[in-house]
Amino acid sequence: MAPKRTRATKRATRRPRTSTALEGDAAVRAKIALLPGAYRAMGERLHAIIRANAPLLTPRTWYGMPAYAKDGEVVCFFRGPQVFQERYLTLGFNDGANLDEGGMWPVYYALTGLSAADEARIAELVKRAVG
Repeated sequence: MAPKRTRATKRATRRPRTSTALEGDAAVRAKIALLPGAYRAMGERLHAIIRANAPLLTPRTWYGMPAYAKDGEVVCFFRGPQVFQERYLTLGFNDGANLDEGGMWPVYYALTGLSAADEARIAELVKRAVG
């Protein structure tokens, strides 16, 4: 009879989630590479903006989407239009993001392109999100 597996032994044998920023970066870049056409270029720019403005965030995938976490909790993410058959790429912020403004504030942004002003706004949002 095989020995009974405890929770600890089950946890020890599970494949760990993305454990390093380097592995997470590769996984995020692989997801970005799957985005269609112009959205791929937008995804690459978003990745660069987020990494440059919040270097303490760790890239990882989250529900199959490129995401960026602080202390293991996803702060922001983006998804391509194909996820929900939308006509835009979505940039989202989770509740751990420090974006509170009074009693109501946006946490999702629809992107159909990225101007210099859009990139500057995203950089500012990402910086605020991580506090």
